[in-house]
Amino acid sequence: MKVLVIGGGAREHALCRSLSQDPAVTELHCAPGNAGIAQVATVHPVDQLDGAAVAALARLLTADLVVVGPEAPLVAGVADAVRATGIPVFGPSGQAAQLEGSKAFAKDVMAGANVPTARSYVCTTVAEAAEALDAFGAPYVVKDDGLAAGKGVVVTSDRAEALAHAASCERVVIEEYLDGPEVSLFAITDGVTVLPLQPAQDFKRALDGDEGPNTGGMGAYSPLPWAPEGLVEEVLETVLQPTVDELRRRGTPFSGLLYAGLALTSRGTRVIEFNARFGDPETQVVLARLRTPLAGVLHASATGTLELLEPLRWDDGAAVTVVIASEGYPADPRTGDPIEGLAEAEAADGTAYVLHAGTRLDGTGQVLSAGGRVLSVTATGADLAEARGRAYDALASIRLKGGQHRTDIALKAAG
Repeated sequence: MKVLVIGGGAREHALCRSLSQDPAVTELHCAPGNAGIAQVATVHPVDQLDGAAVAALARLLTADLVVVGPEAPLVAGVADAVRATGIPVFGPSGQAAQLEGSKAFAKDVMAGANVPTARSYVCTTVAEAAEALDAFGAPYVVKDDGLAAGKGVVVTSDRAEALAHAASCERVVIEEYLDGPEVSLFAITDGVTVLPLQPAQDFKRALDGDEGPNTGGMGAYSPLPWAPEGLVEEVLETVLQPTVDELRRRGTPFSGLLYAGLALTSRGTRVIEFNARFGDPETQVVLARLRTPLAGVLHASATGTLELLEPLRWDDGAAVTVVIASEGYPADPRTGDPIEGLAEAEAADGTAYVLHAGTRLDGTGQVLSAGGRVLSVTATGADLAEARGRAYDALASIRLKGGQHRTDIALKAAG
């Protein structure tokens, strides 16, 4: 199988790493890729938002499967453009990807599917926003209706801050605050069958102790020893399958990766948000534990044959990933700095490795920082404590001027 992955972050590096280890994959390509992905796949320049350009590249490579990683190309309809050429695509149509592209659309689908979620108002004026904030009270939850790369949500007890965020967006969804721990659960679907993966937890705040501004994610771990028994089955039954059924009923079938961000509240499990693609950094830990070869699973989703797959196989152990971000992230990330110690961070037995997010090569082959989140240092172990220790040991080898990371990823869960 010849596979083309679209994207250039740590999520795509994790996907490419897993695909490169799949014996069914004879050729692996990625566009545009990054310095780390170039070690496991042939990289190609492409505008990932240009459906025609992506489709042309897929045809040129005679790809058997195209995997669209990030949300922006999905919402832009890139999967549709590739599908029109007859090449199987892992990723939803532009219309179905509105589940992530528009918070208001997602709320409407959840209402139709009777999926448990926070009560909410959609607001287009500051006056409407002010009224909604007062109706729910603090803490305030204000979400930009459109795509914001994981940074469009403000949760604050400061009404003025909440109102200012609402005013800066064209349209916002203002919700009641959901208490309780958060869980990320991915499911692969072909529009009919839904195949849940293993749950993970990510860390959105920039600083230790969940302090500081929201980010795209500073680390993650899997499994969740504290998660209630039967959680995956419950979410499949009450959230994932009803959502997929509702989208099919509306004539916008969803195939690809459906990501449910969940809050385990005192009143039961509630959906915080849906995403239409693998989450970053949770993908790094979920794929680290997946033992079933990945290409066949993604191809089954793209070709409507998921019900024929055997049950997924998982590693019994744990995985932890810690993000190294650049100086100034998330407000004003500094780029162009050399990264040293990457080779030393890799464990010979594969239990610790580095996934590149925002990196590029200079003319001499030196790896430079090229984004806010630069690297995801990922490790596996018999349990969370061992995986966590290996991740932080590997991270200690890496040198990036002004680089920052959280020191408490999976700390509580590891006990």
